[in-house]
Amino acid sequence: MIDIRTWRQFLVLAEELHFGRAAHRLNITQPPLTMAIQALERKLGVPLFERTQRSVALAPAGLALLPEVRRLLQAADDLPRQAQAAAAGLAGRLRLAFVSSIAYGPLPEWLRSFRHAHPDVALTLREATLDVQLDAFASGDIDAGFVLHAQGAVPPSLQAWRALREPLVMALPDRHPLIGDRTLTFERMASEPLVIFPRSMAPSLFDAIVGHYRARGVTPQIAQEANQMQTIVNLVSAGMGVAWVPASLMQLQRPGVVYRSLNDAPLLCDTSLVWRAEALPVVRRFVDHVKNAEAQHPQSARSIPDRHKKVL
Repeated sequence: MIDIRTWRQFLVLAEELHFGRAAHRLNITQPPLTMAIQALERKLGVPLFERTQRSVALAPAGLALLPEVRRLLQAADDLPRQAQAAAAGLAGRLRLAFVSSIAYGPLPEWLRSFRHAHPDVALTLREATLDVQLDAFASGDIDAGFVLHAQGAVPPSLQAWRALREPLVMALPDRHPLIGDRTLTFERMASEPLVIFPRSMAPSLFDAIVGHYRARGVTPQIAQEANQMQTIVNLVSAGMGVAWVPASLMQLQRPGVVYRSLNDAPLLCDTSLVWRAEALPVVRRFVDHVKNAEAQHPQSARSIPDRHKKVL
């Protein structure tokens, strides 16, 4: 291994092309510099400089190494700043997972502003449901995630902050016979075949929806299960049934689907930002950024987009 000091001596001599001036810049005498360069050349097995009694010039090997040595030393000089930035959460890597529904809500703006404020953080995004995220936390594959769950039912093993609370609305095929009713009630929709995600994907929310039916003496007729909210909406458009979806998903304007609220049977869901208690500083920095962004521009009033209110 060749230490950084030797490469710095090489760089100064390459810039000065004079042993005396180079030694003066390095604040050493000339003989130690001469010996250091000779030792470097022996270690590499090639001459780096061509010397005469009157001149010093870079040999081909020295000329080829010069830009690489500059990059090496610049990187070494940057290490303290990088360490300080990482300790402060201003640099590093953040692996973030998210459920699809929040991608139709405030998440894109939060990510844009975070990237702008923290350009030295490498942000890796992954769409994943709650069950997949819990496995990824356990294996150390993600640092933080946005998860969908029933009101107040955050995963107990993680730190959490509620990012969004919104109603569930019903997605119906646009040719459904009840779509023209001015008041659409749960009683009239309770017997409709239901398209829903598997319980393993979001147990608390699945149980809340099923419990909503059973509390009214109804057993839900589950016609089809699908993992992704977009797939659920597509199945609704194909006439497979109706579905409860977060109101933010109304941004997904799929032909053949309309969204309606059932005011006589309100259901709420939460999306929470979750992370491990022993999270890196960059994770805490992201959590603080999202909290501050939400405080400045609350999302709850915008969970149902204005341009879709006519279908409620």
